[in-house]
Amino acid sequence: MLLKGKPVADRIKEEIIKTVAECRNYGAPIPKLAILRVGERSDDVAYESRVLKNCSELGIEAEVVAVDNNICMVDFMAVLDRLNEDPKTHGILIFRPLPQQLDMEVVSRGIKPEKDIDCMSPVNAEKLFTGDISGIPPCTPEAVIEMLKHYQYELSGKNVVIVNRSMVLGKPLAMLFLAENATVTICHSKTKNLPQVTSSADIVITGAGKSKFFGTDYFNKDSVIIDVGINMVDGSLCGDVDFEEVSESVAAISPVPGGVGTVTSMLLLSHVIKAMKLQQRMK
Repeated sequence: MLLKGKPVADRIKEEIIKTVAECRNYGAPIPKLAILRVGERSDDVAYESRVLKNCSELGIEAEVVAVDNNICMVDFMAVLDRLNEDPKTHGILIFRPLPQQLDMEVVSRGIKPEKDIDCMSPVNAEKLFTGDISGIPPCTPEAVIEMLKHYQYELSGKNVVIVNRSMVLGKPLAMLFLAENATVTICHSKTKNLPQVTSSADIVITGAGKSKFFGTDYFNKDSVIIDVGINMVDGSLCGDVDFEEVSESVAAISPVPGGVGTVTSMLLLSHVIKAMKLQQRMK
């Protein structure tokens, strides 16, 4: 089975449109996103355009706050504080990486947790690790779970292997799987006998950042694979899994592009809705 992201993203999109319409009908605030961008990096600007397009289609208000690439820490935090205190701004998205003069740790602690739609705040990370569902989880790990649930894969009791140990993917994803009563193994560059570990799993999540690294020897015929790798080879995107080689010999696999990334983008905007509800104390 090919685990495409679009059907999952479309379902989330419908839920967002319904919620925004309800907000308008019942006089609740219209969800608003503020994008805080430093400089004019081409990939940031391109991603910003896609986010703004999605916001327009969904009925979410959006504001871009662009600051100079040489902005000092004091001035940057002043801009962030203004957005934190603006009652009409419900979600804040800060494009990363930030330039060297900006202290990422200070920024992550400075954003209000209830407006932090991309899980930068250690408060949201702590809530994830303690099972507090009032926090806002990171988008990509949540997208993995959403995809598996959409395609009706049972997670309870399953043996899951995650090839990534970062706070962006591996560690938070492990917490989400544990919340579903899965058994989780986290692997990394120092893991011995990696093909043996992954091929014994029911579900494998690849996030190694190595293009077409995983061949058929890393999986079995019943493997369900979610490829989170994003690599550029000869001007084209590809995942960590050698899709052409592996796709015919496993039970299910997500493509790159067209897989997790599609869902991640839509979940980011669903977090604006969640943030608004948290601030308005709505159910």
